[in-house]
Amino acid sequence: MSISIIIIAITVIISVLAFNKLELFDKLKFNPYLIKEHKQWWRFLSHALLHSDWMHLLINMYVLYSFSSIVEDTYFNLFSYRGLLYFVLLYVGGVLFSTVFDYSKQKSNPYYNAVGASGAVSAVVFSSILIFPGGSIFLFPIPFPIPSWVFGILYIVYSAYMGKKANDNIGHNAHLWGAIYGIVFTAVTIPNLVSGLLQRIF
Repeated sequence: MSISIIIIAITVIISVLAFNKLELFDKLKFNPYLIKEHKQWWRFLSHALLHSDWMHLLINMYVLYSFSSIVEDTYFNLFSYRGLLYFVLLYVGGVLFSTVFDYSKQKSNPYYNAVGASGAVSAVVFSSILIFPGGSIFLFPIPFPIPSWVFGILYIVYSAYMGKKANDNIGHNAHLWGAIYGIVFTAVTIPNLVSGLLQRIF
């Protein structure tokens, strides 16, 4: 079984449990104030196991499923079992790095909360785009595939817009920072990708 399928399964289980258990949801959600004042460091990671509702969960897990196989397979083909570790570092690093902006901005605000694997999913999405720019994804109800790079741009624009509204528990700013992490991590671990893309462009 692939690492991404295991991640999806764990995330779905914890998210569904937390839908009906407010105590669990509150214990795991991202709250910069509680991290700073009460040293609850696990929240940097645990929030990625939660989602605000079924739609949030299904979208994130569908996008992760759609883009993760090319990334996971590429790392495995290049580095064998060490590549699986790289994939985990890509995902977990995306979770961590995507919280840096909101933590620094909201650490004195006890009322700010965020949940979701969006930062990690964004890291995987943009890693996939860097690895295979010609990829595509089907999104209901659009009857034709959307190029991966177009989806990536739309994903970031939507996140930036929703991040400014900031009226839900979804960490929209995490999408942008997760994307940056995914691009940098992939470029560092597979440097030939960048040189290859530059050669195609120029």
